[in-house]
Amino acid sequence: MRVLGIDLGSRSVKIAIFENDMLVCKRVIDTFKFYKNYCTSVDGKLEVDFELLEVGSADRIVSTGYGRNNINVCNADIMLELKAHTYGALLQTGLKNFTLLDIGGQDSKAVLVRDGKMADMLLNDKCAASCGRYLENMAGVLGIKIEEIAKYYDNPAELSSTCAVFGESELIGRISEGIALEHLAAGVNYSLFKRVKPMIERFQGESLVVTGGVANNSALLHYIKTETSFKQVEVPREAQLNGAIGCCAYGLERALKR
Repeated sequence: MRVLGIDLGSRSVKIAIFENDMLVCKRVIDTFKFYKNYCTSVDGKLEVDFELLEVGSADRIVSTGYGRNNINVCNADIMLELKAHTYGALLQTGLKNFTLLDIGGQDSKAVLVRDGKMADMLLNDKCAASCGRYLENMAGVLGIKIEEIAKYYDNPAELSSTCAVFGESELIGRISEGIALEHLAAGVNYSLFKRVKPMIERFQGESLVVTGGVANNSALLHYIKTETSFKQVEVPREAQLNGAIGCCAYGLERALKR
């Protein structure tokens, strides 16, 4: 049984392919490049061209993500993002009871999982200050790569603005004060942490699973481990692909039931 999961994110498109219980193919493609290079217009709507992707055929396709209702994925089951990320975290961690924090390019999600099922959820898609785009913009202001900004957590400079747009102006002001880059970068990471902390504390438990591209931000993980009461903080091996992997897990489950 070969199942393809595709997560049509706002910043990147993630593709995972499972053959039975094995992940055999994975791709992460910039969303703009994906639309431009791997989609064709059919009756005024974009349609994914899997031949151009060169990922081979699949017995089942499941899609989720920001663009799931705008991009036509032929013969695909459509899955809600929260459900896809829950399935992915269940498969990747083996845990049944945990809080899931997924930080995407343009939103952040917290999900309470109990006995392997979603029990509650909280979504923040109104403010960019709680998502990956915020880190991208701030790294640009500091003139460093987003991978570098993730390293800094000591002595964070205070950034009080609650808005991503005003936050950029505030950061420029702090630069003019002569504050060291590493403290400014730490301040950016801590500012993101302050935005997501109330979300995960609402669903306080022993285990926290962090997914999404921002899951590899070591500074954010440091703040979570030192300033929340979670006893276990786990980042799945394929954290960025979690939604696509969840699609595959769902597709395999449905196939087995049939």
